[in-house]
Amino acid sequence: MSFDQLGLRVELLKAIKNKGYDAPTAIQAQAIPVILAGRDILARAQTGTGKTDAFGLPIVQILGLTRGNAHHPRALILTPTRELALQVGESIKGYARKVSLRCTVAFGGVRIEPQIARLQRGIDILVATPGRLLDLANQGHLSLASIEFLVFDEADRMLDLGFSGEINAILDLLPTERRTMLFSATYTPQIKALAAKMLVRPEYIEVTPDTAAAEAVVQKLHMVNKDNKLPLLLHLIEKKPGERILVFARTRTWANRLTDKLAAHGISVAALHGSKSQSLRKRTLEEFKDGKIQILVATDVAARGLDISNLPFVVNYDIPNSPEDYVHRIGRTGRAGVSGIAVSLVSPEEHNLLLAIENLLRNKIPVEAVKGFTEDSDLPDFVLYRPGNLKSERNAPRAIKELVAKKTPSKLPVQGRGKKKDAKPESSTRGTKEEQSDARAGKDSRPDSKPRGRNTEKPGAGTGEAGPSSKGRGRRNERTQTGSEKGSGPDSKGRGRRDERTQAGSEKGSGPDSKGRGRRNDRTEDSRAGADKRGGNTRGKAARPDSRPAQPARGRSRGRG
Repeated sequence: MSFDQLGLRVELLKAIKNKGYDAPTAIQAQAIPVILAGRDILARAQTGTGKTDAFGLPIVQILGLTRGNAHHPRALILTPTRELALQVGESIKGYARKVSLRCTVAFGGVRIEPQIARLQRGIDILVATPGRLLDLANQGHLSLASIEFLVFDEADRMLDLGFSGEINAILDLLPTERRTMLFSATYTPQIKALAAKMLVRPEYIEVTPDTAAAEAVVQKLHMVNKDNKLPLLLHLIEKKPGERILVFARTRTWANRLTDKLAAHGISVAALHGSKSQSLRKRTLEEFKDGKIQILVATDVAARGLDISNLPFVVNYDIPNSPEDYVHRIGRTGRAGVSGIAVSLVSPEEHNLLLAIENLLRNKIPVEAVKGFTEDSDLPDFVLYRPGNLKSERNAPRAIKELVAKKTPSKLPVQGRGKKKDAKPESSTRGTKEEQSDARAGKDSRPDSKPRGRNTEKPGAGTGEAGPSSKGRGRRNERTQTGSEKGSGPDSKGRGRRDERTQAGSEKGSGPDSKGRGRRNDRTEDSRAGADKRGGNTRGKAARPDSRPAQPARGRSRGRG
């Protein structure tokens, strides 16, 4: 079908040809004849399908046939955002001039006085956002009594932004005799309720389901760690030198940060979001369209209103929280029959958001690896499943995943961190020290493995002597041997509490020069009871007879040497 078959005026056909359109889109082919016939319509169509011209062309043609009140608008087109209002107004102005009609745009965020001045000069078509429209009407600068056509563009988005109260207030200002058109990307219960309230015997038009994106858009996914998103984006930009790229970020903060990071690499980039002034946003958009800015970083608010011809590339730096916003984002490219590419950078944290998008689309988005950047770039085709790999996790059968989960052993602890070394008996290390000490003294000793504080008697265990100068630091295991004695001199400076052990056939001796620090290890000897240490006086205390047969019993005695 061609535009000539739709019954449009010659002037409008010339304007269409000047825009480079050869054939109407599906929504245009279905909606234009219905509107020219004077019917209300409820149209379900995605953004980027040409719906602006679908209602703009027939409205301009009908209003151009008659002349109404020069000071009051006869057609009202409501949009949810300023960007979309500018886009729609710019498109309709091109057609309106061909038939001597006047069109203007009114939206918030800018001074209201210039808009009042344009209204006072008289208009035929008004494109406005709900808030600014009510401001103008409540201040007495605008009358809606002459409205013949009412259009809701992206009505679902309007309700999502909380304009239901404003919509009801606007409906109260409109005449009941009018033709109403409602365009929406989705059919939610709220949209159906609004349509039942406004439309009279409407014609239902459904071009594409809400799960389908623009057909001309090639969609791709890159599975990438969050830290690798910026390097990968820089890589994609380098591969397309001079080409305009629209990059979407989830929030205004991230849009600003990403803009600064790209600018630091010498890239011509600008941010576009709601925090920017209207004049700055308009100038930024014009510079991007003219190619003065290569990269435009925008938020989802801008996704609804941008109309950029021949935009070849869109990048989702962040995956949107709403699957519907994804559809609107990628609709910025692949418009009016021109093919485009939409690339999404998906981190592990965004995996659930991706699943929601694919559920909405009822289709899997192809995954492509970029060597050196994406997580799956090193995954060979013959690998059926690799745990932790996003591409593998998405595509591997559940049976293989369950089998791998059962067969995979638990991970070993990292060296030096939480690893239990083979526990050796505490007495082993300490006994080694004693053996070294006794070896230097020419004696044989045997480590005791029992806890400190318990007496152990080992007959015939050999002899050992504790030197008077031994400085024991910390807690040492005390060795007991039959026939040994403890030396404790009156001048000994023992620090801490000493453990004294009584053993069969042993005596306590004191050396004047013995300076034991801490707790000393006591040695028992078989045949040297009450011996003088280093020539000092001794005070011996005869031990009780040993009950063991290896040691003869002795009487208890006290003597001085």
